[in-house]
Amino acid sequence: MKPTDVRIADVSFAYEDHRYRTPIKFGGVALDKVTVLNVRVAVESRGGTVTHGFGSMPLGNVWAWPSKDLGYDQTLAGMKVIATACGTVYAADNTYGHPVEIGVRCEHAVASAVTLAVPHLKVPPLAVLVVNSAFDAAVHDAFGKSLGLNCYRTYGPEFLGPDLGAFLGRPFAGETLDQYVLTEPKPRMPLYHLVGALDPLTPADVAKPVGDGLPETLGEWIVRDGLTHLKIKLNGDDLAWDVARVVGVDAVAEDTQRQRGVAAWFYSLDFNEKCANVGYLVEFLTRVREQIPAGYDRIQYIEQPTKRDLTADRANVMHAAAKLRPVVIDESLLDLDSLHAAVEMGYTGVAFKACKGQTQTLLLAAAAQKMGLFRCVQDLTCPGASLIHSAGIAAHIPGVAAIESNARQYCPAANAAWAEKFPGVFGIRDGTMNTGILCGPGLGAV
Repeated sequence: MKPTDVRIADVSFAYEDHRYRTPIKFGGVALDKVTVLNVRVAVESRGGTVTHGFGSMPLGNVWAWPSKDLGYDQTLAGMKVIATACGTVYAADNTYGHPVEIGVRCEHAVASAVTLAVPHLKVPPLAVLVVNSAFDAAVHDAFGKSLGLNCYRTYGPEFLGPDLGAFLGRPFAGETLDQYVLTEPKPRMPLYHLVGALDPLTPADVAKPVGDGLPETLGEWIVRDGLTHLKIKLNGDDLAWDVARVVGVDAVAEDTQRQRGVAAWFYSLDFNEKCANVGYLVEFLTRVREQIPAGYDRIQYIEQPTKRDLTADRANVMHAAAKLRPVVIDESLLDLDSLHAAVEMGYTGVAFKACKGQTQTLLLAAAAQKMGLFRCVQDLTCPGASLIHSAGIAAHIPGVAAIESNARQYCPAANAAWAEKFPGVFGIRDGTMNTGILCGPGLGAV
């Protein structure tokens, strides 16, 4: 028990809808819209002071709830059912504690509540995490504001009573969360720009210009934002196309960076779980290295290439590919058990996302650091407050070298209200984001 503990006093939530300026392809599905969940939570201190917090997250149902049987509107409706369950759970939780304690408790309760709410549906755990993340973020935000501190200054033993052993097991006994979290954000971080499977690389690829003043081609984006990091979306089930896509991206980057006088830049590769097996990935890397040796050397890491259900795919290990480049777990990362399973299967890195919750992300970031894993942070095309949340995580987890910000490409309208307040976050200069300004109270957004 700590004098700084809070309890939840009130919970409310609402939605906002946005259209994408251009479609983005997720796992074979072209997506052109997004629904954002906004959550407000009031917390009460032991002294009776009430403080308000805010959390926001795109529901990302195509990514979090892929289905061959349910359509977009049905999975979106399912995510909203989860939100109602979250609201009920958080409103009923009136035990004083630190946000990490509240977050762990509520995450388990939400999973049970969702099962009771929709017993006829098999709800993916990832969908529950995505919805829950906005509620969890609002509690962390409110707690930091109740103390007048940025959240990342509130994870030490003076605020969080239990040590990490209580959450991560005996290997962490006696250790504290603040040992694995930076209290000050990294001043600037390189931005990973998404090259979607549908995105034009050259003027010849532009069938119909968007005409909104933003770049139309990859080369134009590189020049406009001074990019040095490119995330390349691939199909995973068409080897020739995947190799040709990386070769094409590298050709545009080579030409553009030469004109800019830039000598070093990097790629990450995302197959959206579509690779049938690790053999596909190894063959892909072999062909890329043969065709563009310098382009191959620019590959910094590879996101989870095969299907997310690790328990059903334990034989599909990543050891051979991970000898070539770090292979990070993404969609499969649901808890500490899944992290251990991934490491056993040869994964050598972890992709953290704000959409899996502030509480879970920080705890698993501690585990990943202790295990010596490669670390990166990705977003869910997060706009507005959700981008600030994601950027804050990237800026405060040691070892994360770059950041993502896809909404500026696909959904800039959702960022418009935030750009003046955080110009260094929503406007990219020299290929980097000004994460040093993410030091306000709470999560630092509002």
